[in-house]
Amino acid sequence: MAYYTRRLDLRSDPAHTFFLWGPRQSGKSTLIAEQFPDAPRIDLLRPDVYRRYLQTPELLIEEQKLGNHRFVVVDEIQRVPELLDAVHWLIENRGVAFALCGSSARKVRRGHANLLGGRGIRHELHGLSAIEIGDGVDIVRMLNHGYLPTIYDADDPRPLLDAYVSQYLQEEVAAEGLSRRLPAYADFLGVAALSDGSPVSYTSIARETGVASQTVRSYFGILEDTLLGRFVPAYRRRPKRRTIAAPKFYFADVGIVNFLARRGSIEPGSELFGYAFENWVFHELCCFNAYEHRYADIAYWRLSSGIEVDFIVNHIDCAIEAKATRRVRPDHLKGLRELSVDHPEAKNRIIVSLDTHDRKTNDGIEILHYKTFLNRLWSGSLF
Repeated sequence: MAYYTRRLDLRSDPAHTFFLWGPRQSGKSTLIAEQFPDAPRIDLLRPDVYRRYLQTPELLIEEQKLGNHRFVVVDEIQRVPELLDAVHWLIENRGVAFALCGSSARKVRRGHANLLGGRGIRHELHGLSAIEIGDGVDIVRMLNHGYLPTIYDADDPRPLLDAYVSQYLQEEVAAEGLSRRLPAYADFLGVAALSDGSPVSYTSIARETGVASQTVRSYFGILEDTLLGRFVPAYRRRPKRRTIAAPKFYFADVGIVNFLARRGSIEPGSELFGYAFENWVFHELCCFNAYEHRYADIAYWRLSSGIEVDFIVNHIDCAIEAKATRRVRPDHLKGLRELSVDHPEAKNRIIVSLDTHDRKTNDGIEILHYKTFLNRLWSGSLF
């Protein structure tokens, strides 16, 4: 596998405990090993280690008294959330700092586990950003393979994506006690993938999957908590015209979307490539927001007529439309122009595209090639 320098730096305060959340295979363990090579590691994926701490969580305190370590890594902390009581005690009484890695906050939160009283900083690692891949990034490959490092590098992503989804269903769904509903949840994943980046209609998805709309809500909650996707709310501040209120939902990895939705190979110029490109732009916004600690709110704006802008950052610090076209036409600018009618304060309006001719329209809309957008984003000039 190729080597990638990740943009998330966890070493700013090595004396402070932090949580590192991220989807499976996003590279959490690799990042921790690179940035803290000498730290002892407790790997709860190992069956023997898992059983030992599950049976006797207080062993952690006894072992740290003996080893006198000042910084300890605990991998897959969600598997034994009871360990967090021992972690808390060691922070308070021994001054030990921890890196607590996990791929699902669901069991921790639902079990009312000790979240350390705010003593743990929260970090999130996403799949690869195009800026981490560098100048050699292949956007077509990225939109077909997805952002998870091992799968991005694979010659054929399909077997690995199949294994990824199967493991997710077997382990995460079984952990939720949903084994009897496994077929329904698997059907839900396929339908949800087909609506990636669209306003969510629980009743429509319930009708297609044959389960109650409340069950669909809970299924989306599982996707959120297992870090496989997130909602984007509608921007509704001071609306002058009727706007859509339903949130959108984006999967965290477009390769998983492609596999679940049975898209096959997607090529530039196709409608499916456009959907994947929009997912990628959102992914880059999330990466920058998390790694640069901007804490920005990201929403979308859509009139009831269907005219929309894909992403609104904060209170229109930036408005971004993703268009996977090599030639941006006036009709592609309609959403951003309608936005400025209702919100004249929207000054920083951008089209991200495959168009290689960066330019600005007479009314101030910037048309940027996706690599220009990347450089502008990661230089901090957008928000």
